Amino acid sequence: MKDVKIKPIGKSYKPKMALTGLWLAMFLLALPLVAAAQEKIAFASNRDGDYEIYLMNPDGSDQTNLTNNSASDFSPSLSLDGSKIVFVSSRDGNSEIYVMNPDGSGQTNLTNNSASDFSPSFSPDGSKIVFASDRDGDDEIYMMNLD
Repeated sequence: MKDVKIKPIGKSYKPKMALTGLWLAMFLLALPLVAAAQEKIAFASNRDGDYEIYLMNPDGSDQTNLTNNSASDFSPSLSLDGSKIVFVSSRDGNSEIYVMNPDGSGQTNLTNNSASDFSPSFSPDGSKIVFASDRDGDDEIYMMNLD
């Protein structure tokens, strides 16, 4: 999978404002997201001692643990059609981007490097994942194809 680095363009780029915007975007992406087609909410909880990804109905019923392991799994984002969940996991020793099916099956590492990758989100059409990473020494935004 090839990562594509998104760089700011133009003379009006201000690093401090961009970093503030990045942190705001990461905060907003970390909020639970609802997939319109599936009417489900993905969220992270540490109710079992470490962070896991859960899926539930909008009324709070049918809460299901999708990632049951000793690592921290967090920052879930549902694709708009509800067919995939992208999230962050530390199961490989550092923060990596994973994707899985909404029933918890098919958990796959999409990034595999020594840097920290975090705050993933799907593109509107669900074909790409945008995420932040410090792989170049500072926090920047990257995009990769889902396939």
